[in-house]
Amino acid sequence: MIMSITSTSMATKPTLDDLDRKILAILRRDGRRSFADVARDLDISIATVKRRVDRLEDSGVVQGYAAVIDTTRLGAGFEAIVEVYCAEKTTPRDVLSTISGLEEVVSAVTVSGEPDAVLRVQVLDVPHLERLIESLRRRPSIVRTRTMLVLSVLADRPSGLIGTSGGSAASV
Repeated sequence: MIMSITSTSMATKPTLDDLDRKILAILRRDGRRSFADVARDLDISIATVKRRVDRLEDSGVVQGYAAVIDTTRLGAGFEAIVEVYCAEKTTPRDVLSTISGLEEVVSAVTVSGEPDAVLRVQVLDVPHLERLIESLRRRPSIVRTRTMLVLSVLADRPSGLIGTSGGSAASV
């Protein structure tokens, strides 16, 4: 299990101290770690870990826990990156609405630059990818798409806090 860590809006941004960041870094690497293990690693009480994790969950910093599945080991298809170009005045909420319900979309972000959004999709085969792209192109908010097949995944880390692993290029 891996912990999903996201930022909350600026208006309700919780204050994180070094201990919160250390707890999040540990749980990001292994979301199944027990509070006792985390407490032992950080030389703090189990109650402190529990209280802080509960606060992080309540504030929305920690939004859930999920299994990370290597689909290549299942022999199930491949991934593609889809650049999405939207009609004028399309909002990020419109893009989200457009892709909601598409189980093939495993990640979606809005970006600066030429495309309006970039999707990471997992499909079974080329015909499945073609059907997905055709479905996207039929949506009124999408003007065109550009698709790239993923040949190999070089890094695929869960979201996390910058600077908590000690190995950042910025610290070199």
